Amino acid sequence: MKINKKVGIWMDHSSANIMEFNVNPIETRTVNSSFTHQQKEASLNKGEHLMHNKEQHEQGEYYKKLSDIILTYDNVLLFGPTDAKVELHNTIKGNHLFDKVKIETKQADKMTENQQHAFVNNYFEKEL
Repeated sequence: MKINKKVGIWMDHSSANIMEFNVNPIETRTVNSSFTHQQKEASLNKGEHLMHNKEQHEQGEYYKKLSDIILTYDNVLLFGPTDAKVELHNTIKGNHLFDKVKIETKQADKMTENQQHAFVNNYFEKEL
């Protein structure tokens, strides 16, 4: 019998906390976007058009890192306070590599790490 690998990813536009459900206790690893506030300020000084191009490029790399992680799971919960989770979901939903990955998005506030763990546990325990 195949084990269904489940992961919760709390994310915003700057960082994502990856929490695998089957691991007890849940451990968090973080993926950060490389487009920092300082880079935004520096790019903006050179021109708004350049800043938006750089931001889109860096955001694309951030979403690519997360997409590669998502591909290793069967069931994924994307949650967080911004639209980043929806943007990521829209980016990957047309890709056939993700056809067998169940992905759901949920709105959530800023949370402590313990609150994120509880959110992931509550979500996946309802599916058991």
